[in-house]
Amino acid sequence: MKKYLLLSCLLLVLGSACTSTRNTIKNIDDTVLMPALSKEKTFVITEVSTNKKYGYDQDYPVNLGFTPYQTAEINVKRYFGALSGPNGEKLTYNKVDSCCPFPSKKNDMGAGILDIYEVKWEGLAEPKRIYVNLYEKGQIVAPMGFGIRKI
Repeated sequence: MKKYLLLSCLLLVLGSACTSTRNTIKNIDDTVLMPALSKEKTFVITEVSTNKKYGYDQDYPVNLGFTPYQTAEINVKRYFGALSGPNGEKLTYNKVDSCCPFPSKKNDMGAGILDIYEVKWEGLAEPKRIYVNLYEKGQIVAPMGFGIRKI
């Protein structure tokens, strides 16, 4: 009996945690088209964001959900492959965490999460952390402090 009571309480807590999840992402735009691809199969990015929060804040992630989630990781490569350091430095990036669940109709489970990438380049004192959303679409630009790789 105790086992069932404990299980019921756990399900109630988990259920209420999921229903309290709300979408705080402010830069979703389902009307945006996927950026063109370069010969190197990276996104063609033409501008740097004027919003200081773009990419750096969980409410303003880089929204790369242009393909089904199962194949969306390719968009991470396309995105970071199109960027450079502010003076053309080559980037390295690594996924370091996931966070910030939000409701999404683009997933069978009804929710998405953001991935956090650490980005480095030669001469950078401290890695930059960029939030990436693989479920929703939005304008694709370089975050402030980054450059656009010359193709």
